[in-house]
Amino acid sequence: MSKTVVAKYSVNGEEFEMFVDSDMAYEYITGKRKDALSVLESEEVFKNANKGERQTHEKITKIFNTSDISKIAEIILKKGEVPITTEQRHKLVEEKRKQIINIIAVNSIDPRTNAPHTVVRIENAMEQVHIVVDPFKNANEQVNDVIKKINIILPLKFATAHVEVEIPASYANRCYGTLKQYGLKSEEWQNSGSLKAVLEFPAGLKQEFFDKINGLTKGEAQIKTM
Repeated sequence: MSKTVVAKYSVNGEEFEMFVDSDMAYEYITGKRKDALSVLESEEVFKNANKGERQTHEKITKIFNTSDISKIAEIILKKGEVPITTEQRHKLVEEKRKQIINIIAVNSIDPRTNAPHTVVRIENAMEQVHIVVDPFKNANEQVNDVIKKINIILPLKFATAHVEVEIPASYANRCYGTLKQYGLKSEEWQNSGSLKAVLEFPAGLKQEFFDKINGLTKGEAQIKTM
């Protein structure tokens, strides 16, 4: 039998919800299923799904820059919240934990020896300070908080990138979620609708960030290292 749940995505104070099959949704967010449309129980976007309140077409197209239900579902499933079982949550937490550990291992050194920290050492430090990993929050977005906590018992030297970016109005809403994932420190919305933002994230992620933003904006974003 179908296990219908509500996938939720919030942005700029607006709610966007869709009815999805929980098992298929889990397959999609873990990469086992590629077609977002196949996950849906209904091709409708709601403001409040349980009450049957549909979201307006105007707000949908403003936030998602499209009325294509497949593309909208893809964003909601990837960036929103999907109710999952305890077992599914456990698997997601472990996958996200490994991603966080890998980011720290690749980008940090022990300032006492200038040698890299091992994965096991980082993992043990996270356990000692009782790090709680959010299964839905991007790993990059969680790294800074993890570093602050484990640095008490595991000295880390972490090169940090400070970046200023200006996103054209036509891409601003589409890029906002990615900016948050990479350590958004401040934002300034211009009268033109463009977005100026300052970010701080591990230096090792700089090229990855540049590639993502340039891909989302077709190379029209202005990016400056501070």
